[in-house]
Amino acid sequence: MPQGIRPTQDKVRKALFDILGDIQGLSFLELFSGSGAVGLDALSRGARQVVFVENNPDCFKTLKNNFTYLLPTTYYLLPLDAAKAIDKLSKDREKFDIIFLDPPYHKDMSKKILQMLGAYDILPPNGFVVVQHFKKEQLPKESGKLSLIKESRYGDTYLSFYKKVASRE
Repeated sequence: MPQGIRPTQDKVRKALFDILGDIQGLSFLELFSGSGAVGLDALSRGARQVVFVENNPDCFKTLKNNFTYLLPTTYYLLPLDAAKAIDKLSKDREKFDIIFLDPPYHKDMSKKILQMLGAYDILPPNGFVVVQHFKKEQLPKESGKLSLIKESRYGDTYLSFYKKVASRE
C-alpha cells in the first residue's frame, strides 16, 4: 500500500456493511478508493458491480495490481479525481445504489463532494451515500437532494448516511 494512505479500519468497515445490510446485486461506487478495501469488501458481499475512483498514481497502480485476479465484469477503475469522476459517471448515465466516500481528512472535501452528489443524478431514489469523516468535521443535514438519515461514531471516525429526498414539488 502506498505511503500516506489511511485505510478504513476493519471495525468501521464491518459496521458499515452491518448497517447497509444485504448488498447482493447492488452497484457500489467507492470515491477516494485508496487501498480499495471497502469496495473489495462490497464485492465479497455480493455487489453486482463496484467502481473504484482514485487519482493518486501510486494508489491506482496498487489497486490495478491487487485486482488482477478479479473477474473483469465485476469492477472497474477510474483514474480521476472524485469531482471529475462524478461528472463523467453522470454524463455516462451511470447510477449507483451505494456511494461511499472517504476523502482525506482535514481537507474539507466531504462537503464539496456531497454537494456534487446531491446535484448530480447518479443515485437512484432508494440509494445511499455514505461519508466517512473525522469526528470534528461537521457535515450538513441536507445537501441538494440528499438528507442525513443516520450517523455512527467509531473513535475519531464518523459514518454519515444520506438518502435521496423525494422531489418537493
